[in-house]
Amino acid sequence: MEEQQPVLLNLTEEGVAFVVLNRPEKRNAFDEIMIAALSDTFETIRANDNIRVVFIKGAGHHFCAGGDLGWMERQARHDLEDNEADALDLANMLHALYTLPQITVALVENGAYGGGLGLIACCDYAIATEKSHFCFSETRLGLVPATISPYVIEAIGVRNARAFFNTAMPFDAHTAKEIGLIQEIALDEADFAKREERIADLAFCVSPAAVAKTKETIDMVKDKPIDHHLIKETAKVIAHARASVDGKEGLHAFLEKRKPSWVAK
Repeated sequence: MEEQQPVLLNLTEEGVAFVVLNRPEKRNAFDEIMIAALSDTFETIRANDNIRVVFIKGAGHHFCAGGDLGWMERQARHDLEDNEADALDLANMLHALYTLPQITVALVENGAYGGGLGLIACCDYAIATEKSHFCFSETRLGLVPATISPYVIEAIGVRNARAFFNTAMPFDAHTAKEIGLIQEIALDEADFAKREERIADLAFCVSPAAVAKTKETIDMVKDKPIDHHLIKETAKVIAHARASVDGKEGLHAFLEKRKPSWVAK
């Protein structure tokens, strides 16, 4: 019997990537094997210049239940050094997703718990459904939402992190949108597909090089004081962008009232 792959990567000819968490029997909870597979998948995507947008979803209409309890119980029996190495693998996987140069979108159906919310926060955009539900469940298990915290706190802010991390309070899609974890809520399956398609269409209207540089610029600017140094650095960014191949092409296309070269004809 062929072993089930924990992560599926489906690519379209146009340049859309679908990363599917493929442990539906475990509600797509991740273990060390899935974490390694996700890391490999994200590096494959990073190296593929043809990919314009990355959608992350769960098999079986469930996003991700966080860490697999069996995996965490196994790790608890290991010494501290092994535990730290294992946790670093998870942290590195999240960072690999967060730093992808392409537009990344989480498609959240039904439940997202613990580390699954970290995957959402690492993405640029997230769409949920009316039935989606969320929980930072770590403290109920005597654990700490540590590896996901840089990305989640960036998404929802310190005040909301204190409220939802510490209480492990479940919340719905509307609360998730209100605090900034997700951007859209689909009414039903058809609406979900429509919103997904719209984001894909938008991804093919923007310059891939500009997207990658914009993501770098956001990281450069966030949490920095608006001082002379930052003003100078941001001026450099736009100056280089104007002089770049895509910058020149985009401006010429606008003035000539035509589509730029990166837009699918």
